[in-house]
Amino acid sequence: MVSANATSILSTLITANHVLHYHSVLHAYGHISVRNPENASTFFFARTLAPALISSTEDINELNVADASQTDPTRPRSFVERFIHSEIYKRFEDVNSVVHSHSPQVLPYTITDVPLKAVYHLPGFLGDQGVPNFDIAEFYEPGDQQDLLVSNTRLGAALANTFNVNSTTNSFPDPPAVLMRGHGLAVAGETIEQAVFFSIYTQSNAEIQSSAIELEHAFPNTGEGSGLRYLTAQEGIDSWATNKPLIIRPWELWQREVQTVGQGLYVNGLEH
Repeated sequence: MVSANATSILSTLITANHVLHYHSVLHAYGHISVRNPENASTFFFARTLAPALISSTEDINELNVADASQTDPTRPRSFVERFIHSEIYKRFEDVNSVVHSHSPQVLPYTITDVPLKAVYHLPGFLGDQGVPNFDIAEFYEPGDQQDLLVSNTRLGAALANTFNVNSTTNSFPDPPAVLMRGHGLAVAGETIEQAVFFSIYTQSNAEIQSSAIELEHAFPNTGEGSGLRYLTAQEGIDSWATNKPLIIRPWELWQREVQTVGQGLYVNGLEH
């Protein structure tokens, strides 16, 4: 399934599963994938297994972007929501990694009208317009199992089309996240490391924004200047421009965390 020079990307994918679990973005459910760097028409995705337990190439399948089918149908099955990943790859050619999580910090923003917007510089990539919210109920057809799972190409395409796209390109979404009503969110990245960065700091932003809303409600109408202060559009753009070249810094820390603190749980058989 895997050529020798694909080992590095698969090792990074295994580590990403561990990092996202360690930071409580992924739990027993949720997943991250990566586009095949040697064949853009396929992507690598784990079999149905808790992210913390993924440890070797035996736990990873190669799937087709076209329809999320496995290139080797004899291998153990991947997650039913593989269509989230395949349709985002199909829609955006510059997306090379996708995360789907059920972050409890983010979930309240999927079931309310409160917009999730950047409140500090590290998640400036979220922008000032609010992360779009995908409501799967709008796309059910007769006979669909209404369990909120994106379980076919039609629903996956509807999700991928919910991403906002900036005015200069259709090859990468802006912002790189979509909420999923009553379910969680999907995040896209140009690399695994970027997708992990986006996922962790989207969750962090949601937690901080919720705390700020609680404070604002506890002390309303305190006078001039009261109210939540989100990043402006330009602050979001400039913050991400500053942070983008630096995401290797937290990645190296997160990688070391799961190599040391997580010993006994996180195993990466591809690390040397």
